[in-house]
Amino acid sequence: MKQFNDSHLEVKKFFTGRFETHPYEVGWADEAIFFVLVEKTEGDPVFTAQVQISQDGVHWAPDGSEPVSFKGEGQHAIKVQPNFGNWLRLAVKIEGGSMFLNLHIACKG
Repeated sequence: MKQFNDSHLEVKKFFTGRFETHPYEVGWADEAIFFVLVEKTEGDPVFTAQVQISQDGVHWAPDGSEPVSFKGEGQHAIKVQPNFGNWLRLAVKIEGGSMFLNLHIACKG
């Protein structure tokens, strides 16, 4: 039987500019997906994110995928490439306004 875990990384507050999510240890998982729920927006913001990987949770590198961008309210998914190692986070840039976010990572393995 596979294990499944859904964890909050950033919860219910307005974000703007650049930030990284809290890192999450995922060495046990076979797959991971970030879920970004945009509940409200101010202005006309664009959300852009790059998945980052780490062997130790301290030093970070892009995972090799293209950055993901979207606009608007609702649920958005960012799939993580396979073979992601021990730790994951998102490097995020929000331009043109702010977004009220609820950001999760879902893992199974």
